Amino acid sequence: MSGVRIFIAGATGVVGRRVVALLAEAGHELTAMTRHAASAPGLRAAGADPVVCDVFDAGAVRDAVRGARPEVVVHELTDLAAGDRTANAAIRVQGTRNLVDAAHAAGVRRIVAQSIAWAYAPGDAPASEDVPLDTDAADGTRRETVAAVAALESTAAELPEWIVLRHGMLYGPGTWYAPGGLMAGAARAGQLPATADVTSFVHVDDAAAAAVVALDWPTGTYNICDDEPAPGSAWVPAFCQAVDAPPPLPPAPATPRAPWARGADNHRARTRRGWTPRFPTWRTGF
Repeated sequence: MSGVRIFIAGATGVVGRRVVALLAEAGHELTAMTRHAASAPGLRAAGADPVVCDVFDAGAVRDAVRGARPEVVVHELTDLAAGDRTANAAIRVQGTRNLVDAAHAAGVRRIVAQSIAWAYAPGDAPASEDVPLDTDAADGTRRETVAAVAALESTAAELPEWIVLRHGMLYGPGTWYAPGGLMAGAARAGQLPATADVTSFVHVDDAAAAAVVALDWPTGTYNICDDEPAPGSAWVPAFCQAVDAPPPLPPAPATPRAPWARGADNHRARTRRGWTPRFPTWRTGF
């Protein structure tokens, strides 16, 4: 797919700005939404027509999408810079609602939406996309996250053609898992224990590349993560070393894996769609 009119929401986020660059390079006609007027010149320089809009203003979003006349909407909306999961849940719920309603009103048929690959129900093996979301058993802050993810995905699926990309834990420049990121700070403070919980990672550049190639994938949900789900006992020491943090503290003796912390299986995207991560494992990516 090339030469497509695309509306990108969340265009200045850690994934979104990479998606803008890749789509511009591929020759697409881009409208890039940002809530900060100061970001507009950078988006224009990257090859997009910027539009300044608050995603929580439903009327403004509707006008912005209608004015862009896109064939595809790309949803990269997040609010994670300050580590505020409640704010991020709100943007997943209400931001997605406003974006999809605007797409409906403008006659857009297709959306590519960013989700996460650690909202699955408990189990023993890395989760495939056929595993349900953990909407019944989740509690505490995880319950809020899972409910917001479920709302995002079900809302996106209201459009005739939808692709949901469930990212593994993002790492790389600009993410929480970078030398200057939130989790690096936790590691240096001795607050990142090497537990038995299993995580699937994806490098932020691989996540962005997946959004671009997914423009013409069949409707469905896809795990976008690397090839090596791993327990914290394996990846946390490697991460600490990569960000110049001291070795992690061991967890309490016999601390079990959280049942939902199972990682994710990338088989569908890799074998059915031909998506190949440039960083197949966090071992080299870190």
